[in-house]
This record gives sequence, structure tokens and C-alpha cells, in this order.
Amino acid sequence: MSVFFRRDGDPAWISSPGGSGGLKEAGRGGVGRGGGSRGALLLLIIIIISDVMDQEYERRLLRQINHQNLPTEAPLTKCVSATCSPVSVKSGDRFIPTRAGSNWSINFHYANENCRSPNQNHKAKDASSDSSKDAVAYAALLRNELLGAGIETVPDPHTDDRRHAVLSQDSHSLFRYTVHTKRVPFDSDNEVSPYSLSPLSNKSHKLLRSPRKPARKISKIPFKVLDAPELQDDFYLNLVDWSAGNLLSVGLGACVYLWSACTSQVTRLCDLSVDGDSVTSVCWNERGSLVAVGTHKGYVQIWDAAGGRKLTSLEGHSARVGALAWNGEQLSSGSRDRVILQRDVRTPPSAERRLQGHRQEVCGLKWSPDHQHLASGGNDNKLLVWNSSSLLPVQQYSDHLAAVKAIAWSPHQHGLLASGGGTADRCLRFWNTLTGQALQSTDTGSQVCNLAWSKHANELVSTHGYSQNQILVWKYPSLTQVAKLTGHSYRVLYLVRKTKHDQP
Repeated sequence: MSVFFRRDGDPAWISSPGGSGGLKEAGRGGVGRGGGSRGALLLLIIIIISDVMDQEYERRLLRQINHQNLPTEAPLTKCVSATCSPVSVKSGDRFIPTRAGSNWSINFHYANENCRSPNQNHKAKDASSDSSKDAVAYAALLRNELLGAGIETVPDPHTDDRRHAVLSQDSHSLFRYTVHTKRVPFDSDNEVSPYSLSPLSNKSHKLLRSPRKPARKISKIPFKVLDAPELQDDFYLNLVDWSAGNLLSVGLGACVYLWSACTSQVTRLCDLSVDGDSVTSVCWNERGSLVAVGTHKGYVQIWDAAGGRKLTSLEGHSARVGALAWNGEQLSSGSRDRVILQRDVRTPPSAERRLQGHRQEVCGLKWSPDHQHLASGGNDNKLLVWNSSSLLPVQQYSDHLAAVKAIAWSPHQHGLLASGGGTADRCLRFWNTLTGQALQSTDTGSQVCNLAWSKHANELVSTHGYSQNQILVWKYPSLTQVAKLTGHSYRVLYLVRKTKHDQP
């Protein structure tokens, strides 16, 4: 043990090693001379007992020093400068947890919840979803009245940060220890008006009047399962489409079948086996009266769904037609021959526009909501954007590392285009076609087969192949997953959104 004395600017060290003999004088001016009765002493004593100090006490002492803006990483030394001023630490060293903002019963509940298995937590959340909403609102109300938190809206109990936003609880311990500080006075906006008959503060009134959104539930169980034998497992084909008349068209082998969502009746529209051909793509027009059928031999047939008869057969492609897209009365078709043909079904078949920009098979076609731009994706890993007046692409994107089949235009933001890559890419990318700028992107972890935007929310649905075989719902622009739907044993190659257009 070492004791440092200072008297009239004369330092001295007196040490007592091990034990006997008490304090001894060292240097001039020691306190042992004269019995300590001469003059007033300005005495600063710093005692350091590092060899017997409890480790936990040392850590708490370092934290207290840290609150005085002193470095905490430097070790405690046994030599102190003579010019140091004393440090005043008013906080105690007892293990008394702070009560400010603490709710020990709720913290104890969540501490037990963390110890449970994920399956038990999932069952508990499902069983008490309604009660959890009330508990969060009640906890927010108590924090307003007791702690002056100033919460005006009820947080979502299903979000991951609900414990930190509402309960402010530490996930690692039941109690919290902090240095005593002065309590901050409440905000004037949170005080009770002297003219109000309610004992609640203004913030609490806003909290109780805030709208509570009903919990959104996305069913993970299909409400209908259709048997589709001979549905080709080919990434480059588009064999499913939904009409405005609530008819689902499916290409199975050499036939096209129509399933009515209203009556659940199935009818066969056409059979191409007579010509030795097979179906490679189907697409309804916007009115839901005509369905275009692309074939393996390169033909595009136009069928009247109500009458069940073929209106015309368009030639021009030398290989299979895997992608179709309607734009009013115009029909665009993409083929393995790397050519995109645009034709008006009201004019003679010879009138056509040939768009050549891909070096491999065209597997994706989508018109923009304003009918001004056409997006095409190909097996050459390119995404091209065309307008209605030029034979050359106005935008070209080459960031994907695999075939681009999944294409979707946003109905909420003008010029926003989403695309997904194949197995070697697995990325979901977004583009501003007005400026040609690449926006957000994310790695989905598996092959992106299809994309579809929601018409009522800024959300996107993607279907995947190797290796997850799942359906994901994304929130844009945060790109957070809203839901994950599983159940498919193989690749989810085809996706169509049920839409109801206004009949003319």
C-alpha cells in the first residue's frame, strides 16, 4: 500500500510493505515530524489497492470515471501527478437498479420468452395476437403518463423493434444500472391542460385517437389447387395467363385449356397436335376476349375465347415463340430466333415491325402501363427498353449475369422497371428507365422466374426456382420481405396476377 501526502508543495511517499511498523517518513516535511500539529495541511490521498480489488468493482469504477469524461481504457497507475485536481464522483457503488422507465414484470416476461424455442414463440404470438396489441397500447399509455415518453401512435406489435420502441427493455438482463442523473422535466405539450376534464395528457389523447391498422394476414395455404399434367418444365416459356373475364388459360402439351374461376369449369380451347405442334406461350388481350397462342414452330395464333374459334395465324418467326405481350390492338412476340415482332391484329399479317437487339432467345416481354415502352429480356443476360417509334432500343442494361425472364413495370411510379436474373444471377434489380439509372438490387438466393407488382400497394411478388422453389413478397423501396410462401416441390416457373379490368 502506498500513501501520497502533500504539504506546502513538498511531496513525499511513505510506504508500508507488508506489514509492521506503521507509516514512516520519507523526504522533508513528512507528517510524522512534529506529531501533525503544525499548520493546516492540504491533503490529497489516493489509495490504490489493485491486487485485492474486486474485478466487478473495478469495472464499475471505470464506468464512473467514464462519466467524468476520463479515458476508461487506460489502466489505473500507482503514480499520480502532483498537479492533479481531485475528481468528485457522487454516484454510489451499490447494486440498486434504476426504476426510471423500467417495467420489471414485462421484462421478466420477455426474458422467459427469449428462453423458449422458436416454435413455442410462434405459437404464443399466434394465440395472443389481439392481446399483444392491447398490451403494447397500454404500455405506451403508461409510459406517457408516468415517464413522459410522448408517444402519439401505437407501434405495431408484430415488428421486431417493438420491445425497444415501446418497452425500452434490455434483452440481456432484467435490471439496468445507470449513474444517477437529474430527471428531465416533462414537455409542456405532454402536460394536462388546466381546462381539461380528462386526467390524461395531450400526448396520451393523441395516442388513444390514433388509428389502429388491422393486422395484415397473408394466407400461406392455397385456396385452390389445379391439376396440370404435361405442364412443361421450361424456364423460357410462358404458359399461364389470367383474363379480365376471370378465365385462366394454361398451355398443356399441344392443348390450351380454360378454367373459369366463377364456375370452376374447364374447357379445351384448341389442340395443336393435329399439326404436329405444341404450345409455348399464351397471353390474353386487355379486354379478355382474345387469347394469343405461341407455338413451337414459330406461329402466333389468335383465338376467340367466347366462340372457341381461331381468327388468324401469324407467321414471321423461324423458331418457337416463348413470349407474348399485348398493347391495345398490337401484339408483340419474342422468339428463339432473337427477333421481336410487333403486329396490329386488325391489319394484314404482312404489316409488322422487327426489333433486333438480342443475341439469344427472347424470353420476357412486358409493355409499360402508359403503353409507350416495351421491356424485353433475353438469354443473353440483357434487358432492353424500346419505344413505339424506334427500331433500336432506347435503354440497355447488362448488369444481370443470367437470363432475364422476370420483368415487371411498376403501376405506382412512372418509368420504374423491375427485373430478375436466372440461376447464375439470382438478383432482383430495379431501374429508372427515364434516366437510365440503376436503382436498388438484392440477392434473392435463388433463380428469379417471374415478377408481378401489386396494384394497391407498393409491393412486389417474385417466384423462384433453384433452389428455394418459393414465392416472396417484397416491400418497395426498402426491399424487406413481407411474406414467404412455400409449398411447391419444383420451380415456380409461371406466375399471373388476377386482375379485373373495366369492361368497355
